[in-house]
Amino acid sequence: MGFLESLPDGWTIYVWLIAGALIIIAAIAWMRWGFQNEQFDEDIKYLVFNDEDKDKMKPEEFAKAQEVLKKQMESRQRHLAMRAAQRKSG
Repeated sequence: MGFLESLPDGWTIYVWLIAGALIIIAAIAWMRWGFQNEQFDEDIKYLVFNDEDKDKMKPEEFAKAQEVLKKQMESRQRHLAMRAAQRKSG
C-alpha cells in the first residue's frame, strides 16, 4: 500500500483515461471484425424462418427470406473456402 500512497494527487484520472481508451479500442476492433465478417446485415432477421413458415408469411416476405438464406449460405461457403485456403497456405 505504500506505493499507492507515494503517488501524487490526481493519479487515478490517468487510470480511468487509459481504461476508457482501451474500451474504445476494443469496441472499434470488434466492430471492424463484425464488418469484415458480414455481421451487420439488416436482413439477418429472415434467417430464423424456414420452409415450414411459408403459410405464416406473406408471399413476398417468404421470397425475401429464401433469398436471404441463399445469400447467407453462399457467404458461408465463401468464408469456409477462404479459411481452408488459409490453412493450406499457413
